[in-house]
Amino acid sequence: MNKTLKCPCYGTTLSKLVHPVVLTILAIKDVHGYQIAELAAKTPLLAGSRPDTAGIYHLLRTMEKSGYVKVMRQISEKGPARKVYHLTASGRVCLQTWLETLSRYHKALGSFLKTAGRVHVKGEAKDKRKRAQP
Repeated sequence: MNKTLKCPCYGTTLSKLVHPVVLTILAIKDVHGYQIAELAAKTPLLAGSRPDTAGIYHLLRTMEKSGYVKVMRQISEKGPARKVYHLTASGRVCLQTWLETLSRYHKALGSFLKTAGRVHVKGEAKDKRKRAQP
């Protein structure tokens, strides 16, 4: 399989919706990993569910290896230097691909929901007719 196609932005692993959330946060501003987890929990996509901080750091390492983020050290007056993550040009391309993929899924899901809704309503009507018969 093509290495590029393994990227979840192509829709092969949509269970990892944290990926586009992190990319979006980093497209807005450079932040450290703990802040990303806090901000991610506030996004509508995650509906207030805070992602696991260890999982965020694992994703950031993966994104760094893929060239989507760059790590910079920020000196802190209150403690050790922090890693601050910056979205690269490749990361912006990945985010754009995510947007296109999610848009396609949104359209397909709308169509699916219409069809499933019609099937469900028809099934309900059949069930009601069966129950109404003596």
